[in-house]
Amino acid sequence: MSAPLAWRSAGSGPPLLLVNGYAATAADWDPAFVAALGRSFEVICPDNCGVGGSAPRDAVTIDSMAADLEALLDSLGTGPLAAAGWSMGGFVVQRLAARAPARVARLVLLSTDPGGSAAVPADPEVWARLTDHSGTAREQASRLISLLFPPGVAEAIDRDFGDVVAAARAGLSPAVLRAQEAAMAAWHGSEQPAARVDDVLIACGGEDVVIPPANADALAAVHPGARVERFAGGGHAFMAQEPERLAALIAGRGARS
Repeated sequence: MSAPLAWRSAGSGPPLLLVNGYAATAADWDPAFVAALGRSFEVICPDNCGVGGSAPRDAVTIDSMAADLEALLDSLGTGPLAAAGWSMGGFVVQRLAARAPARVARLVLLSTDPGGSAAVPADPEVWARLTDHSGTAREQASRLISLLFPPGVAEAIDRDFGDVVAAARAGLSPAVLRAQEAAMAAWHGSEQPAARVDDVLIACGGEDVVIPPANADALAAVHPGARVERFAGGGHAFMAQEPERLAALIAGRGARS
């Protein structure tokens, strides 16, 4: 059974479902990125179950999160739309497209991977740091920022936004985080059904340590004909480094690199 999701929207135009990743809510998207997308789309940003304004559920899987999205789209009465997902959100929109192919006209896969044996794993130490709940919220924020952005960028982000990230982190349930971690482990631990979508954009940061950029090629093998764009110098959260360029690509205006 699906759980009702809280959501917010921005902009106007055809609908774009924008699904955030591990430990993130709809409020955590980079504002400049959402604003840039909002010039071309009505951007629908849900909170995954258990975070933000969405209620928790007893069992969390990538499939259950996709089912929640399917129910949200039913309630909104949207037709086929573009579904974009970042990191864990990319796992969820891939499963949404596999579950409900009539719902997804276009897939936008950001800093994500295909799951199962096709995925290229990160260094285990990176994932250990990502899922480390120790320390204060501010210490956790600094640890997270150092993984999301490359050296030379992370330091300024931490200085300017570390307190904001810490406040958001403090509001998260450790039980929900552990449930998301288990869902991601299951995604990587078994083979995943392929989502058959003709129009696919795959984009990643060239310096991503959380989901290595080689996963762009792994996804392209699953989606022949997909457009693949790599952002040189970009980290896992590369959309916050180049929001205008990525939004233009998603809107179909960007030149091929």
